Amino acid sequence: MTLSRDVASFDSATAMTTAIARFLHGRHTAPLGAPTARALLPLAAAANRLPVRLRESIYSAASAAEARPPRRLAAVAFEEIATSIVRLYPRRRYPAVMLGSSNGALMHLCAALGIPWLPQTVLLPLRQRRVPPDEPMRAVHAFDETARRLLDRNPDLVLHHMHDPNQDRLTSRRMAYFRVKRTRLGPAYQRFLVDSLDPGAVLFIAECTRRWPTTRVGERHVFQFGAVGGLEPAEYRAGGPRVAAYLRRYGIARQRWDVPESDGESPEAEWGFEPALRDDVIAFARRHGYRVRRLVFEDPEDLSPLVADLYRWWYRERGLPADQLLVDSFILLDPRRTLLTGAVPYWSVFPVQSSADALARYLDRSDGYDGIHLALFCHGVESVGLVTVDQWRALLQRARVSGTFAGVDVRRYPSDLANLFRYHRCRRVPDRCPPADPLPMRMFDAFLTDSRDRYPASVVDAN
Repeated sequence: MTLSRDVASFDSATAMTTAIARFLHGRHTAPLGAPTARALLPLAAAANRLPVRLRESIYSAASAAEARPPRRLAAVAFEEIATSIVRLYPRRRYPAVMLGSSNGALMHLCAALGIPWLPQTVLLPLRQRRVPPDEPMRAVHAFDETARRLLDRNPDLVLHHMHDPNQDRLTSRRMAYFRVKRTRLGPAYQRFLVDSLDPGAVLFIAECTRRWPTTRVGERHVFQFGAVGGLEPAEYRAGGPRVAAYLRRYGIARQRWDVPESDGESPEAEWGFEPALRDDVIAFARRHGYRVRRLVFEDPEDLSPLVADLYRWWYRERGLPADQLLVDSFILLDPRRTLLTGAVPYWSVFPVQSSADALARYLDRSDGYDGIHLALFCHGVESVGLVTVDQWRALLQRARVSGTFAGVDVRRYPSDLANLFRYHRCRRVPDRCPPADPLPMRMFDAFLTDSRDRYPASVVDAN
């Protein structure tokens, strides 16, 4: 089970694809999708004892190891990547498939239904040497020729060159983020659907409508400065005290970043859905007798309360306890472990203020949990908007019995290098549920009917 080397294993799309594929094979999620990566835990634990700046350098070098040289990336044929994605899944018949936006809650929904997910967006990590994180004006046109050749070779792709010196500071020292979104299914996805779906199956399209200011660089090519997380688009561009303090930490005496002018808005690079794909999916479904249902939500975390409550309802329908909440963070998720432990999954994007606020709102409207177990993805730096350990502890204290951190060394947060490997060994919640048959589609529909208008996410028929 391996993906193309041209995609980043640490990205949301590839990590989540691998997680749901391993689930469908009856396996737990492995760090970076590779069981052999667990061998890196002792090295990461040893590196954790180094000073923070040395840990930052290690993080930067390790993440950049996946970056591809411009010549190689320009020659990528996306159908080869798509083929490597569909080959991850077990060859059997499915009643439905999920396509579209990346989303951790969506992976738990796929696990409940027992169906695969085909991502619209993937990250092509591009090697860069001479573009400092805090100089987006140098980044915007640094790889125009590479982008042109990539898009000429792949006419069904839209390229979002993303540059975020806040959350991706360490990775962007040596790597540019080329996120590509497909506008058509393409042969590999189409073959997989025809070969794997039951007659009359459902094609779910996950559509995150989050948009972001962008600068048009070329045809099917935009530049996005900043990303979903600790800062909103206006603060990325206008700066202010929080940005100034962050820049001073790295020896930069400015109030703001010097950024290219935006000339429009586009689907957010990592999470947003490119609507052109929807038309192709609907046309394909009509040709083959499939149904299409749109799962529409504005922000990535809007789906999390719906999926958490679905699991809680499902456990109770099966006569199982539903008193343990497991809070995932970015790519730290394990669908199989979640179901075997009988945990209710709640996915958060990053350990930032907006995610903490969303979790607090969910806890406010839920009927409480005996246990809350919280993962925190560590991206290496104290970025703007990051939530402190004490703030997270306050949320854990809302558990009726016990609130614990899952797999993170809070003394080294947010630069715990072992976090990515330790999370998958965490067993704070013991296995207590037998493997379940997939949730029947009629039960999912019944839950949606009973909970109509309760959530910011909606499911609508498209054909």
